[in-house]
Amino acid sequence: QGRLVESGGGLVQPGGSLRLSCVDSGRFFSTYTMGWFRQTPGKEKERDFVAGISWRGDNKRYADSVKGRVTISRDNDKNTITLQMSSLKPEDTAVYYCALDLSQGQPIVPVWSGDYDYWGQGTQVTVSS
Repeated sequence: QGRLVESGGGLVQPGGSLRLSCVDSGRFFSTYTMGWFRQTPGKEKERDFVAGISWRGDNKRYADSVKGRVTISRDNDKNTITLQMSSLKPEDTAVYYCALDLSQGQPIVPVWSGDYDYWGQGTQVTVSS
């Protein structure tokens, strides 16, 4: 098992909800920006930004495709971030990855996958009737 472990994926009907979680087993979690990305079939070399949260939780960014349907949060006492997703659509089907940016104490939230240093193994989300 790697440093970041995701959970919470599964099969859900269109319009349904899912809550993804990611736990960091490393140190200094509270100083790192965290993000969620997703990878869809046929785009194995691309991971698209979904949401990100700064180390203090006061700066959050969302992809336009999920804005209003997704909420990212973090619990620094539990080394955990969550992604609450609702009104899910078939096009949300993907493998979702948790990511960690080692730039400590930064207020910005990068959207490029190359700015993140650690990745989880991914969790599958399938939206289908």
